[in-house]
Amino acid sequence: MTEYGRGYGSEPWHPEDPLYGDQGSYGGQAQQAQWGGAQSAPYPQQHYGGGWDGSQGGQPPHDPYDPYGPQADPYSGAGTDYYGAQDAYAPHPQRVQQQAPLHPQQHQVPHQRYPSQQYEQYETPVEPQFDDTAGDDWQDGPQPREREPEHPFFADDDEDDGRSEPGSRERRSGRERRGKKNKRRSGRACLVITLVFAGAVGTVGYFGYDFFMSHFGPAPDYEGQGSGDVQVEIPPGSTILQMGLILKKEGVVKSADAFTEAAVDSKKDKVLQPGTYSLRKRMSAAAAVELMVDPKSRNGLTVREGLRAAAVYELIDKKLKLKAGTTKGVAKSQAKNLGLPSWANDSPKIKDPLEGFLYPSTYSVGDDAKPADVLKMMVGRATQEYGKYDLEANARKLHLKSPLQLITVASLTQAEGMTHDDFRKMAAVVYNRLAPGNTDTNQKLEFDSAFNYLKNQSKIDISADEIRSYDDPYNTYFYRGLPPGPIGNPGADALRATINPDTTKKWLYFISIDQKKTDFTTNFADHQKLVREFNKRRQEQRQNGN
Repeated sequence: MTEYGRGYGSEPWHPEDPLYGDQGSYGGQAQQAQWGGAQSAPYPQQHYGGGWDGSQGGQPPHDPYDPYGPQADPYSGAGTDYYGAQDAYAPHPQRVQQQAPLHPQQHQVPHQRYPSQQYEQYETPVEPQFDDTAGDDWQDGPQPREREPEHPFFADDDEDDGRSEPGSRERRSGRERRGKKNKRRSGRACLVITLVFAGAVGTVGYFGYDFFMSHFGPAPDYEGQGSGDVQVEIPPGSTILQMGLILKKEGVVKSADAFTEAAVDSKKDKVLQPGTYSLRKRMSAAAAVELMVDPKSRNGLTVREGLRAAAVYELIDKKLKLKAGTTKGVAKSQAKNLGLPSWANDSPKIKDPLEGFLYPSTYSVGDDAKPADVLKMMVGRATQEYGKYDLEANARKLHLKSPLQLITVASLTQAEGMTHDDFRKMAAVVYNRLAPGNTDTNQKLEFDSAFNYLKNQSKIDISADEIRSYDDPYNTYFYRGLPPGPIGNPGADALRATINPDTTKKWLYFISIDQKKTDFTTNFADHQKLVREFNKRRQEQRQNGN
C-alpha cells in the first residue's frame, strides 16, 4: 500500500457502485464475527465510529486491510479516527463517536497511515501523476510516498526530468535558487579543499625535505680556507664533537657535524689535542682540521710527563722569545699568586713550590702571552686533574702525611718507572721501603733520580761515595723518608699507580739493565745478581765508546 493507504488502481466512490463498501475477503461479514457484532446489509449512509451492536444499524467496523472500506475526508474538517474507535484493537460499544453524515456525492479520501510492514506487500511501484492545475481535489490513482529531500551536493537543478508534483513549480524555482547557491558553495568547497590539499602537500614536502637533509644529507659546511684570524681555545678533555661545537660558536666552521665528519674521514680525530689555536673565520671543516694538526697553528708548548720545573721554565722562555731565566724569576716571585692549593707548600725545604704542579700536557701559547699567564694555566690544569682524586683520603690510606707527599711519591714513580706495570711496582717499592719494619734499607729510599734532581742532572753512573756522602734533604741515600717535595711533574698514569700500587709481592729492589724494562725483586741477593749483570753491560758499552 502507499503512504495514504490506497489500493491497486482507482477506487469507486459512489455509494451505488456495487463495489462501494464491499464486504469482500478483506472485511465485511468475514470480519464482523470477530468483532462480536451481528451481520447487517449494506446501507446508503455511513457514520464513522458507529458501534457494531446491530441495533443502531451502523456499518461494520473498518478493516484496516480493506482497500475499499470507508474513508474519511481529510478536508471535511471532521475528526479522524483511523480505526473507528479510540482503541483500534479493542472497540467497546460505549466508545462510539458520532460524526456528521457525509453527503452521498461527497468524495471520501482515504487517510489511513499504517506501519510499512503491514502493507508493504500491496505496494506497486507506480510513478505518481499530479496535476498542477488541480485545486484541493486529488486525482484518482495510487498516491506516491513522500519523496525524501535530495542532498544539495547531488542535486542537478539545471535539468528537468519531466516529472511534475503538486507545488512542483514553486519547489522547482526554489530548487533553482538553491541549486545556484549550492553550486557556488560546491565551487568554493572544491577551491578550499584544493588549497588545503596543496598546502598539506607543500608542508609535507618541506618538512620531508628538511627531515631528509637533517638526517641523510650532508652537514652544512663552508668552502675554502676562510679569512681573518681568531684564537680558539679547546679545553682539556674535549671530544671531537665538543671541539666542533666550540669552532662553530667562534665562527670558524659552519657546523659541528661537518667538523666531526672531516676529522673522522681524514683519520685525524685521534691527533687533535686540546690547546689554543690560531685559525680563520668561515673555514671549511676539512681546512680547519688540517690547520689544527699543523704545529704552527697550535702555538703549542708541550710539557712531557716527569719533566722538571726548571726545564719547563726554559721552554716558556724559548716560546715567548724571552731572556733565559725570565720565567724562573717570575715563578719564584709570584708563586703565591699562581693558584697553588693550600697544601702545596707544607715544607720550608722545598726547592721549587711549582714543582709537581706544572701539569704535563700541550698548551697553546700565543706570541703575546705572559710567563705568569702560562704558569697559571699549567697550575690550574694540575689543580683540576688532582681534584679528580681524593688525595687526602688516599694519603691517609697509604700512611702518608699529606696530599703533597702523595704527589711526591708519584713524581718518584714517574722518574724511575717506564711502563704502567713498572709504575705500580715502583710505587710499591716506595711504600715498602718507607715501612717501619723495613730493615733492608732502614726506611731509606736510595733513589738515584732524587740525587740527580738536586744536582739538576741526569746521570746513570754515580759513585757510591759521592751519593752517600752528599748532605741534602733531597738525597734519599743520606736521609730517610721522602724528599721535601716532588722531583718532577708526574702524569696521570703515574698518579693512578701511586694510589693503587702492586701488592702481589713485597717488592723492595729494582734495576733496569737495558734501559727498556725494569726488573723487580723482593730480596737483596736476587738484586745483587741483576746489579752484576748491569755493571758488566755498562763496562762493555764504555769500551765501545757508548
